[in-house]
Amino acid sequence: MNIDRALLMFAGIMILVSLLLTHFVHAGFVWFTVFIAANMMQASVTGFCPAVMIFRKLGIKKGCAFE
Repeated sequence: MNIDRALLMFAGIMILVSLLLTHFVHAGFVWFTVFIAANMMQASVTGFCPAVMIFRKLGIKKGCAFE
């Protein structure tokens, strides 16, 4: 698995978690979903993503999107 695929997996998991929290805990957790979407949009424009830095430190090999 490379960083690109790990980031997609992480984003998908976080979106599902936030939607479950919104449904079962409190409607205010919808803002967590908004935050995730905004972070994904800014990462696509700037190429900067904090999760990628963490994945690099964990030793996950590079992909082609985040170099």
